Amino acid sequence: MDNTQLFGYIGALIVGLVLGLIGGGGSILTVPLLVYFLGYNPIVATAYSLFVVGTTSLVGTFQKYKRGLVDFKTGLAFSFPSFIAVYVSRRYLVPNIPDKLYIIDDFAFTKEMGIMIFFAIIMIIASYYMIRNNTNNSFPSEKQAYYKTFIQAIFIGTITGIIGAGGGFLYVPALVIWANIPMKKAVGTSLIIVSINSLIGFIGDIQTLEIDWMFLLLFTLISIVGIILGVFLSKFISGKKLKKSFGFFILIVAVYIIYKEIN
Repeated sequence: MDNTQLFGYIGALIVGLVLGLIGGGGSILTVPLLVYFLGYNPIVATAYSLFVVGTTSLVGTFQKYKRGLVDFKTGLAFSFPSFIAVYVSRRYLVPNIPDKLYIIDDFAFTKEMGIMIFFAIIMIIASYYMIRNNTNNSFPSEKQAYYKTFIQAIFIGTITGIIGAGGGFLYVPALVIWANIPMKKAVGTSLIIVSINSLIGFIGDIQTLEIDWMFLLLFTLISIVGIILGVFLSKFISGKKLKKSFGFFILIVAVYIIYKEIN
């Protein structure tokens, strides 16, 4: 095992830790790690990310459930429209995006560049949510109509399908605002949605990509160890401070991705 592979597996452990501590952000680390440090094509990297984050989140769901921090009914209801969008986007949308999106003179804006820059934009949005001080702890008096949730879930599912993310950083605020779930329970509940969306999205990739199962399973196993450790450590670490620090970190990574892709 060379130093690059070792770094990659250490990164896998960190991915699990982040998921266990804040309920999202695993894909934000996984995709850049696979692309820039392990040399995977962005299409393959987003597919692998779905499997890693989905499987790891499934283990995290069980860990959170034991602590009474999972609302299965709401999570499964929210998952239905979302995983349809994730599967369709991975199975049909991503494979049919043109390889060259825009060409001017000798410069070609490729499919891979487009996905990574779009991913960076989503990271910037996520970093804003993680960094900001949300002093409004009030909840809506009533849950919104389900057809609105259905449309919102389709939208989020399509985004997460394109970028190969579980979407925990999007689902947590959605569950708090739309489903009237307290923050700690929203973190646990989001893991259900993330695991279902990611694994069903990955099924779409199996039909279009060759998968290096040996690497993927080992990477995932290390991430699972990380999330078990992260859930344990979440009892002792301030999630608010950790989320803000992680927000600044992913903002830096997003800027780095944009810089790498346009240079």
